[in-house]
Amino acid sequence: MINWVVPDQVSGLALWPLAVVILVLVALNIINNRVAPQTHYLLWAFSFAVVFLAIGLLDGCSWTDMGLGRGYYVPGLIWGGICIGAIALVYFVGSLIKHTRAAFHDERMGELSARGVLFQSLIEVPLGTVLLEEIAFRSVLFAMLARRFGLTWAIVISCLVFGLWHVLPSIGTHEQNPALGSVVGQGRRGNILAVLISVITTGLSGVIFIGLRLVSGSVLAPMGFHWGTNGLGYAFSWVLIRIRDKGQKSVPK
Repeated sequence: MINWVVPDQVSGLALWPLAVVILVLVALNIINNRVAPQTHYLLWAFSFAVVFLAIGLLDGCSWTDMGLGRGYYVPGLIWGGICIGAIALVYFVGSLIKHTRAAFHDERMGELSARGVLFQSLIEVPLGTVLLEEIAFRSVLFAMLARRFGLTWAIVISCLVFGLWHVLPSIGTHEQNPALGSVVGQGRRGNILAVLISVITTGLSGVIFIGLRLVSGSVLAPMGFHWGTNGLGYAFSWVLIRIRDKGQKSVPK
């Protein structure tokens, strides 16, 4: 039997600290996607990760409540490593199959150099996106919700907020990914459908992330899964686009 590591529910806790976390998330989302996209992104991500941890501690959460207890580092690393290996295998098989290969073609990756994609996959994704989102959603927000409303509502609300977090960055993605564009179509309707798909899929992925956090007791496990899907996805996309472009150049006109 698997023992889930869940923060104990406490009655009578104020709701305003949750409102503060939500407001900070909204402000950060607008900054990252509309005000200063990619400008000092790593600094923003690290700084706000610290801010969220500070809010969690001030709210009374322990390090274990937030998935950062020292006793759970090893299980978190093991689960995270297993996830990375499984995702790499799925991506490799998917890249070999013609019908699924197009899903990896994110044209933004085609504009990057080898150094650029390495920076994106090994620095910006783990130390920016993964660190910030896992600390914010699976560490602090989830712990604060679980202590107030219990496990079920903590999962539902945190996953809903995580899905909505992806509204702004998903706008226009149907134009950058041919596979997605072929499904949702183009124009305004395609854009709306692309956003809806992003919100739903990321919300559901949040359930997986929280499941990993619960069974391992550590946010290191969902961090591994999160990096695997994003970091390896960017790397596979870059390689496949390079192979495609090289093949097109070698075809005689």
